[in-house]
Amino acid sequence: MRSKQSIKSVNKKQLLKFITCGSIDDGKSTLIGRLLYETNSICNDQLEDLKAKSLNNKNILDLSYAVDGLSAEREQGITIDIAYRFFSTNKKKFVVIDAPGHFQYTKNMVTGASNASLALILVDSRKGIIDQTYRHTVICHTLGIRKVILLINKMDLIKYDKEKYYKITNSFLKLVEKFSFDEVSSIPISALSGDNVTKNSKKMKWFLGSNLLEQLENITLRSSKKTIDSSIFSVQLVNRPNSNFRGYCGKVLSGALTKGQKVLVHPDKISASIKNIWSGFNKSLKANVGDNVTLELKEDIDISRGNIITSENTDIEYSNMFQATIVWFSNKPAYAGRSYLLKINNKEVKCEINTIKYLIDITSDKKLYSKKVQTNDIAKIQLCTDEAINFLAYNKSKELGSFILIDILNYETLGCGMIEFQLRRSNNLHFQTFDINKSKRQELYGHLSKVLWFTGLSGSGKSTIANELAKELHKLGIHTYILDGDNIRHGLNKDLNFSDEDRIENIRRIAEVSKLFFDAGIVVITSFISPFKKDREMARNLFDEGDFIEIFCDTPIEICQKRDPKGLYKKAKKGLIPNFTGIDSIYEKPKNPEINLNYRYSIKSQVEYILKHLKLFLIN
Repeated sequence: MRSKQSIKSVNKKQLLKFITCGSIDDGKSTLIGRLLYETNSICNDQLEDLKAKSLNNKNILDLSYAVDGLSAEREQGITIDIAYRFFSTNKKKFVVIDAPGHFQYTKNMVTGASNASLALILVDSRKGIIDQTYRHTVICHTLGIRKVILLINKMDLIKYDKEKYYKITNSFLKLVEKFSFDEVSSIPISALSGDNVTKNSKKMKWFLGSNLLEQLENITLRSSKKTIDSSIFSVQLVNRPNSNFRGYCGKVLSGALTKGQKVLVHPDKISASIKNIWSGFNKSLKANVGDNVTLELKEDIDISRGNIITSENTDIEYSNMFQATIVWFSNKPAYAGRSYLLKINNKEVKCEINTIKYLIDITSDKKLYSKKVQTNDIAKIQLCTDEAINFLAYNKSKELGSFILIDILNYETLGCGMIEFQLRRSNNLHFQTFDINKSKRQELYGHLSKVLWFTGLSGSGKSTIANELAKELHKLGIHTYILDGDNIRHGLNKDLNFSDEDRIENIRRIAEVSKLFFDAGIVVITSFISPFKKDREMARNLFDEGDFIEIFCDTPIEICQKRDPKGLYKKAKKGLIPNFTGIDSIYEKPKNPEINLNYRYSIKSQVEYILKHLKLFLIN
């Protein structure tokens, strides 16, 4: 580095993290390269290499080469991946988060914005405010950024036109009137030539404001009134090297912790006190925000990963139902009724999206009503977790208010979210217990209750086999009830069609009804195509291991089409039945069903095969 600042002096300075946003070729990389260059933050050997590669015909250094690291970025002249750059001045140290401008890299930009306190929004002076400007402004606001500097770049290409600058500035100010930004300012710049970046431009003397670097140095990041000032520590690992030591490793998310301090352990709000604070192998008297330390408590308390330790009288919320904003990354849509894993603050719980309230059109900020959330969509949702969790609203704590959603089957990260508030009904709804419960009903009937979940294509034999099985179980004195796809759609689910969204809701309702019958001590036999793995997994997750038995009628579609007992395949091929499974809608075969039925065997043989499997489970 060319800078002579000592590491010790840099560490004492206040840190500002900011994100650069802009459309393709608005000059983000050149701007960041200019800031690095002017603050002596480029290594000498890197600078020499930069000069050799990037001097253009006018002998002007192309500083974008200092930023665009991927070969694909240099070849295309765009930013693809998110990148973090560091520089400092005499007053402050900075982390620049360089976000891609392409629509398809929205998830990268969201990741960057979630770590920033300030946004620099670039526009090309020749183009003015465009859809991407609005998109990035909405995303920054959604992610909690409340300070924005509009940089109108490439002023040299419009001959430093004062009137054009003010016209673009006024358009932007009108655009952001609906948002609750704390501060919005505007600067005319030329990142290529350095005008108003680190020095005031002699070519734009009409601009009386500060240059960009001065504004960055002098900006104050005051805490919002809603921000939690209490001490909060998140437990990541229980450290137990021997029977004489129990420590809790984690990070101080806010405030500070001191030796001897009285604390609360959440969610049970158990009082304790800090015996020691360990930083590595050394004891410390204090741990500040951002420090990764190990806490040793005087009291022996059952604490595990995901628990929260706070200063006394800290109000951490605890609930299992929330309203949240999510940004969807995956090319597989999100649907109401689908189950996912939710990871928040080192804790993983199963969750379900109850309601998709609306999508946010980030080119107009309008509400769009939809039954699914697709790639790069931003949506307001309501979700429910299987167990209550500790949290704070995102506008109070980014760490305790942000989460990711994960695919239960393959552990793919699907999206991220920000909790807005808990739903009041989560505190008002409680499970009512009764003296006559499932166990007593099973005792009365003389058998265990189970869910026998038949799945397979239309015409695979589900309903026929389910009917014959019910007859045999009835002979054995076992109480059963069949939930059949066609019958249910005449009543409970008559409001649903056969779109993917409604198929998901169809199975969700059936799973919940099955749970009620199961609790009543009945052996529930369901006969539904249930084409999606995730929905069958959602149904399975409602029950304990061994209580849900998946029975796959493994009949090839060619055989199903030959059978075609209801003539549905013929109608589907003529286009009379849209979204018909096996024709124009997929069927995802079970990978490991408890029972796999071979279509080559007779109905009687298949029923006998099922009974052999079930006797171990059903007869006391």
